Amino acid sequence: MTMHDVVSEEQWIAARRALLAEEKAWTHERDRLSEKRRALPWVKVQKTYEFAGAKGPVTLGDLFDGRSQLIVYHFMFGPGWEEGCPGCSLLCDHVDGARQHFEHNDVSFVAVSRGPIEKLAAYRKRMGWTFRWVSSEASDFNFDYHVSFPEGTRKNGVFYNFERQPDPEVDELPGVSVFHKDNDGTIYHTYSSYARGGEMHLGVYGWLDIVPKGRNEKQDGAMTDWMKRHDRYETDGRGDHAAAGRDAPAGSDR
Repeated sequence: MTMHDVVSEEQWIAARRALLAEEKAWTHERDRLSEKRRALPWVKVQKTYEFAGAKGPVTLGDLFDGRSQLIVYHFMFGPGWEEGCPGCSLLCDHVDGARQHFEHNDVSFVAVSRGPIEKLAAYRKRMGWTFRWVSSEASDFNFDYHVSFPEGTRKNGVFYNFERQPDPEVDELPGVSVFHKDNDGTIYHTYSSYARGGEMHLGVYGWLDIVPKGRNEKQDGAMTDWMKRHDRYETDGRGDHAAAGRDAPAGSDR
């Protein structure tokens, strides 16, 4: 027996029209924020960062792959980890489908983690991804962009999401950074987002947000209760995906 309001078709259309007005207002506000995001001032990148790639060392400039814009996903996979973060894996499940389109609009993509390249390559193969993934284990990149916090460096909290925060009790946190490269090779940092800022790249949330049960999350800030790495789902007798336990790190306010 449903506990939800049940009304006539005419009443439903009236309620839906009222909500549509709010949805349109939110769409226009999103457009305004996107314009302000693109209008942010830039910071010139002073360091020549070098990463370990599948075929050898590469610089930050190399990662643009002939394009002028680069999206970096700060993937949580520390040096001692055996698997990538489940939440980061969920986000990266969305990348390759979109990447085949935005690469034709002058945008390259790379995931960057401090884990050794051999582990990153093995996990990438396991998950069936084809996007580029490099290791920043030997560089300052993750520290300069405030996504890595090895044990012993967190006694006084961490600087994350543009403010000082308590010890997150994990070595790595997620984020997205964007860079632009001029014709003369000069690179600029144009944008970064952290914590819930990555939600805009999660298409699965767009689908879940329109169904009655929504994201099916607890109210304690946990990213999900149902979500697992896509090769770890169990199937129940109805053919539905069921996930036991919570193996995603807690989220936080944007």
